[in-house]
Amino acid sequence: MARSLDGLVLSPVADQAPGQVGTRTRFAYREREGRIWAEYAGGDVVRGHLVGTREGDILDFRYVQLKQDGTTSGGHCVSTVTELPDGRVRLDERWEWESQEGSGTSVVEELAG
Repeated sequence: MARSLDGLVLSPVADQAPGQVGTRTRFAYREREGRIWAEYAGGDVVRGHLVGTREGDILDFRYVQLKQDGTTSGGHCVSTVTELPDGRVRLDERWEWESQEGSGTSVVEELAG
């Protein structure tokens, strides 16, 4: 199993569609006893929160966010946690909006440093 996400800051490796998370978005993760949560912001996202569970290297969570234009949105994501050769954590994500149309995949990696 990959190491704990507790205290890690991660960021997407590529921009998504406008109005969504992107390379300027930062996720500050916490993890305790199979529970995960994070606050995130940056780019088009003013404030976002996610909460869910971790079983082995699988995260299952829901997210909500407030965007720069004042709209809110939320969805569901399942991510696989892996460790990169340099020891950083990577999340391979499959997400789906629940408040609007759309789904996709993304990659989020621990920031170096």
